[in-house]
Amino acid sequence: MTSSDKPENASAAPAGPTGVAAQDWAQASADPQYRAAVVDLLGALAYGELAAFERLAEDAKLAPTLGDKAELAKMASAEFHHFERLRDRLTEVGEEPTAAMDPFVAALDGFHRQTAPSDWLEGLVKAYVGDSIASDFYREVAARLDSDTRELVLAVLDDTGHAEFAVEKVRAAIDADPRVGGRLALWARRLMGEALSQSQRVVADRDALSTMLVGGVADGFDLAEVGRMFSRITEAHTKRMAALGLAA
Repeated sequence: MTSSDKPENASAAPAGPTGVAAQDWAQASADPQYRAAVVDLLGALAYGELAAFERLAEDAKLAPTLGDKAELAKMASAEFHHFERLRDRLTEVGEEPTAAMDPFVAALDGFHRQTAPSDWLEGLVKAYVGDSIASDFYREVAARLDSDTRELVLAVLDDTGHAEFAVEKVRAAIDADPRVGGRLALWARRLMGEALSQSQRVVADRDALSTMLVGGVADGFDLAEVGRMFSRITEAHTKRMAALGLAA
């Protein structure tokens, strides 16, 4: 068939990136407010990855078998590599990584204090559910970023293998003792609420980042799209809960 050659079908072709999403960092960063927003974003991501490394290393101490301990150590190493890429990118664009991360330390450390797991299974659910909510949020934002920053953000959000590992271990635990499911479902719902509250607090506290998200810088979300974004994140959470064998 040659229907794609017809002029009337030309408008049906998927549109490519527009606005900032069609620019590279050199072009987009000419806007100082956009640059500030991206530095905030990379700083938040970098500290998140560093905290994830620390947490996985701690969770490894709770692992019931040597194989499980080794698996978590491997994931922790991957998270640290993600942190290094973000740190190096901040340095490359002329920013001091520690200064970029510092505004997010209190909020992220507070989240981790409030959601400290009491055992191995809660730790697995936290890493799978909590980290995935954050990743969904950053992927939504990445679609609006310049091509260089978008590529980096999506690369550091790659699954380190924790998703499949967590699903396998949690489902096996529920099969062995169905009562575990109720406790973990309550735990996951708490994580969801805390993670959303924490992400909203972080955005609200950083003017450049919040302005970008609601459309004041470049191609941000409008307020209606912010609502749809959180609806999509909630829907993805429900699917992950089902994969774990838990009720959302």
